Amino acid sequence: MSAKEKLQAHENTLKIENALRQMKNRRSSIAGDPSIFIDADGNEFKTTDRIVSHVSQPILTIPSDSELFSRSGLPDYKLMKEHFKGEGKLSQSQVLKIIRMATAIFEKEPNMLQIESPVTVCGDVHGQLYDLIKLFDIAGDPENTSFLFLGDYVDRGYYSLEVLLLLYAIKINFPKSFFMLRGNHETAQMTQHFTFKSECLRKYSLDVYRASLKSFMALPIVAIMNGQFFCVHGGISKDIKYLSDIDKINRFVVDFPSSGPYCDLMWSDPSSDYDDEANQRHLHHRKDFTENHERGCSYMYSYNAVTKFLQRNKLLSIIRAHQAQDKGYRMYAPTSQSFPSVISLFSAPNYCGTYGNKAAVLKYDTATMNIRQFSSQTEPYHLPNFMNVFTWSIPFVAERICEILLAVLNICSEEELEKDTPLSKELAKSLMDIQNERQRKASITEGTNAIAPPASPPLELNDNEQGEIGEVTEPKTLDRNALRRKILAIGRVSRMFHLLRQEAEKVEQLRSLSGGLTLPKGVLINGSDELDRQLSQFERVRLADLSNEALPPSIEQQNKIEQEEYEYLKRKADEDIEMTL
Repeated sequence: MSAKEKLQAHENTLKIENALRQMKNRRSSIAGDPSIFIDADGNEFKTTDRIVSHVSQPILTIPSDSELFSRSGLPDYKLMKEHFKGEGKLSQSQVLKIIRMATAIFEKEPNMLQIESPVTVCGDVHGQLYDLIKLFDIAGDPENTSFLFLGDYVDRGYYSLEVLLLLYAIKINFPKSFFMLRGNHETAQMTQHFTFKSECLRKYSLDVYRASLKSFMALPIVAIMNGQFFCVHGGISKDIKYLSDIDKINRFVVDFPSSGPYCDLMWSDPSSDYDDEANQRHLHHRKDFTENHERGCSYMYSYNAVTKFLQRNKLLSIIRAHQAQDKGYRMYAPTSQSFPSVISLFSAPNYCGTYGNKAAVLKYDTATMNIRQFSSQTEPYHLPNFMNVFTWSIPFVAERICEILLAVLNICSEEELEKDTPLSKELAKSLMDIQNERQRKASITEGTNAIAPPASPPLELNDNEQGEIGEVTEPKTLDRNALRRKILAIGRVSRMFHLLRQEAEKVEQLRSLSGGLTLPKGVLINGSDELDRQLSQFERVRLADLSNEALPPSIEQQNKIEQEEYEYLKRKADEDIEMTL
């Protein structure tokens, strides 16, 4: 028996032994219980049990109206908090009812709220439900604590709708002590560009999204806390000299104007050298308002502009949100009264799952002001950007296909690839048969009276003395260099798909930070260390994410950009295919 036959016999023996083992295990399974599975090693599994038993099963039931709403018609926000915490859902009718009840309350409130202390002020939340629940654990129950939220409840996180519903339910229960302002993300333009609209459509319908937009229009835009603090999402405007100017704004619009006082209240930021100016370095050269190029709209306001605004309106400080902070908050340069001129708050820890920042809330009464920080909480896993499992599995399938292609192409040794090798007898005969068959079919299609020219020169075989087919006139040899290039190209693709499979979540995060179209050049080829380097450090991530912090294009511009992106990707794919051929 040859070595090859011995190897085949050994493989057959292993297959038979494995089959017998499987049959033995199946006979030992519990009769009449199809939920018991025994693998090849004899391990027993119950198919009705959860694979990861320490992770709680999501709540699958929907509370009835009598459970969710009290006799007085108020939603039970505590029940909702626990229900959402367990990944439960409400019915669409319940969702719409809560949104409409909250909208009716907001519509009766003025543009500028007057709030008395004590109160807890909170910054951006951005759909991070489990961090919002932690916020209430730290700051206190709304039943006993007054709250002011500064906007940006939706987008970027996976639970924007649950965050909105929970906050609205609390507002309905405590309309005189729970306050919500509008942020720059509470618009149609922002929610369509980011994740809130797609989340509404996945979880419910377009009706829920439209009802949410109507509620955003009704949100107040400014709050004066204790007669001392100007509370707003973004900042001041060069078009607002006095507080009375805010009452003139028509806030009931689905999208802000791209410029003007309403836009500035939502989008403006302190200047990048704000604290330097306060130290008199540029005080005499600096304009009060400069173009905000990072946002693509509105202005950046200077220390001088803020102090003028505070003095003119007899205020102590500005409390705002809008910008991620590494510590969750930032105190800007003090005024002549030795109090920070601007305080920035951010209440979404580890923003977008990449920033690594802490979150903070500000607790204020007439005597003291305290900052409470907290870190991000563990939340249920979701595939990036609500991706489904089939899209997610593409790198797995593609990696296996690449392995198959490599196995098919790796038919030559290194020595064979270094030189041109004559075709074998069998391959030459196959090529000749294919060529002759093509010529025969071509002549038939031309008609019986026409003689079709051959598509290419016919194959000619040169017989040697032994009767072997030694050489083919056309084509003479395989292009080994082309074969080598194909193997190398598929090998590179295989490595990239391997990285996509292992580091898929990081790849999606980096793609989002890079604008959502393509990854930075060389990331996949250079491996997981390069991915980690690209995603490390708060400031690097913040800078990479600046494009997502800017005003997105209009709906018409977005459609144009999507078409350009499609054409770009198609062109790149065609170029890549040509390079591998």
